[in-house]
Amino acid sequence: MTKLQIGIMGSAADLKYSNEALSFAKRLGRLIAESNNILVYGAEKDYTSLSTEAAKVASSYGGITVGVAGGKKGIIYGNYKPTILINSGLEVGGGREFTLVSSCDVIIVIAGGSGTLNEICVAYQAGIPIITIDRFSGWARKLTNRYLDTRKRIKCLKASSEEEALKIAIKEGEKKYENSKC
Repeated sequence: MTKLQIGIMGSAADLKYSNEALSFAKRLGRLIAESNNILVYGAEKDYTSLSTEAAKVASSYGGITVGVAGGKKGIIYGNYKPTILINSGLEVGGGREFTLVSSCDVIIVIAGGSGTLNEICVAYQAGIPIITIDRFSGWARKLTNRYLDTRKRIKCLKASSEEEALKIAIKEGEKKYENSKC
């Protein structure tokens, strides 16, 4: 089977996410690596995030990580470098989110502020499955089991545990992949 590109979207450090959310993201990163799929995330230059922390753990377990950075220089937070770094040439809060989400077969959302909401909207418009974690504050909790508008394109699917999130992501990603074959 094809390796799925599973996006992890979530709160940046300036949103002061909980230690529980951080532990969740790290465990999810490990599970994605162990499932032999690819973790895609937004590579930040000024601070860490739940997504970056998930990617760091995935790498430590031999997983492939793809970081989509804003701008042209590939400047990323700290010393962590993903397996593959994509310099989108676009700004964070602008076009970078489109490139990031469009590179995913499915996204898993943990907490999240305005940038994460932007990523959710891109996924919704593109028909990319969205799995939301209902245990933490932010947009993930607010949108769990909901549609973004009355068109009801795709529902944000609820997951409560790391294992459940990955199981749903694989199921939805494989379904999307099968439906896209010519």
